Amino acid sequence: MFAVIKTGGRQYRVVPDDVLEIGKIAGDVGTIIQLGEVLVLGGETPVLGLPTVAGATVAAEVLQHKRGPKVISFKKRRRKNSKRKRGYRDEITVLRITEILADGKSPTIGPRPPREKKPVVEASTEADDEAA
Repeated sequence: MFAVIKTGGRQYRVVPDDVLEIGKIAGDVGTIIQLGEVLVLGGETPVLGLPTVAGATVAAEVLQHKRGPKVISFKKRRRKNSKRKRGYRDEITVLRITEILADGKSPTIGPRPPREKKPVVEASTEADDEAA
């Protein structure tokens, strides 16, 4: 099953376990959010929205907030001694699609537990004492 969602003025085709970068939206890292503007629900019998599918939502987990690549806008007017350099970086939210819901259902899958970091093994002091 797939869905076409609209967020931030753009449309995305998503399936469960997709990871996508969208414009920044509110939500803490690790929480489940619901995206409500579902334009199409696909499957054996696709459902088209007019303009959105009633009662359909997409549940997604917020993985991280970050900034996009630097974009530089440089304008120069030749022979006029005039130039302007401006730049910006977009704010981005990274999402993992957990499930596609229809008929006003609520999400059943909660946020995944964070990855455990490997313990850092420190050099033993006994080996240093014996070598000396």
